[in-house]
Amino acid sequence: MSAVKTVILAFGALSEPFWRDAVKEYEKRLSGLWPLSVIELPEARLPSSPSAAEISAALSAEAKAALARIPPRAYVVALCVEGRMLTSPELSAVMEKAAATHPEIWFLIGSSYGMDASLKARADLSLSFSRMTFPHALARVIAAEQIYRAAQISRGAPYHK
Repeated sequence: MSAVKTVILAFGALSEPFWRDAVKEYEKRLSGLWPLSVIELPEARLPSSPSAAEISAALSAEAKAALARIPPRAYVVALCVEGRMLTSPELSAVMEKAAATHPEIWFLIGSSYGMDASLKARADLSLSFSRMTFPHALARVIAAEQIYRAAQISRGAPYHK
């Protein structure tokens, strides 16, 4: 498959250098395959014990910011706990098929309170890496690694084995 631009859009910055270094390593590895870029948007500020209405308003504001960045023709994968679980080869096949008709593939990682329904509705695929909950920083590293793995599977490289 030819190179397809991949993007991870996530809320909040990676605070620890080891998380940033891990994502940068996969960006470097993907540069000649399926170029990866990461967009960080600020998490909406909330009080220490927010109400359900405050959380809902924050998620809505985050969704509006994200939707303004996503190109209309992009294939969008929302990473959320209720999403489908795929094997790495299945994800590679989904990405190959998406790349045939979409110029970019975007992976969305919500903030600490999740993702607004409007953002999930924009997604072409809701994907879950596990039934377990991961820190958002780790989810970003896992997403980058799985994009790299999918690219390697697509080109028949031995990395996946």
